[in-house]
Amino acid sequence: MWCGAGNAVRGLAAAACAAGLLTGCGQGGGEGEARASGTPSASASASGEKAARAVGSVGRAGSACELPVTFALAERWHPDAVSLGADADPPLDEEVAEEVAALARQGYVTLACELDAKPAGHIGFLRVYTGEPGDADARQVLEAFLRAEDGVEEAEYRSFRSGPLSGTEVQYRHTVEVLDETRTERALAVVAPDGPVVLQLGGLDDEEHRDMLPAYELAKQTLRVTARR
Repeated sequence: MWCGAGNAVRGLAAAACAAGLLTGCGQGGGEGEARASGTPSASASASGEKAARAVGSVGRAGSACELPVTFALAERWHPDAVSLGADADPPLDEEVAEEVAALARQGYVTLACELDAKPAGHIGFLRVYTGEPGDADARQVLEAFLRAEDGVEEAEYRSFRSGPLSGTEVQYRHTVEVLDETRTERALAVVAPDGPVVLQLGGLDDEEHRDMLPAYELAKQTLRVTARR
């Protein structure tokens, strides 16, 4: 499975994977093993009968990913900040750093954090993208995000609220040519004082996507602007 976002250059994506700059990389045959051996999470599967159990939060200062928003972290999901470009470890030269950073940019936002579902027994990520403050509203941010993604169709947009935050959500079908498959994905966007934020939920296939929805819904329902210090 290649990593990166939008119209990423495959060779650079492979280099970024090899360097460990993007964590959703090189799963290969390990995906089947994760499906077979993973421990079920507290989330419901397709029935949606149970909500995900929160075990802390992501986004505040000192958390795994410091973001313009905070939201609840579902049980057994593992968050990791994504280091790209000049911030990568080990450091990259300037030209490569710029190219690698471009891999993770979609429209107004750039990949900043990945929540890995494998410890919860699922194969997929909830990815968080952030951007600089600007004039675009949540709908415009989300539309630009999808325009940067190849193979998107059947996009259905809707508005939502989470506490004082209002945003836009989209469900769509995404065809991944390199894997020759089409699957359902979701994303949402809000605009915080420190900039826009997009949360995107994919998954290995439609079944995994459904199984991970409770964690996504938990994040959506608990979105709040990060308190400034």
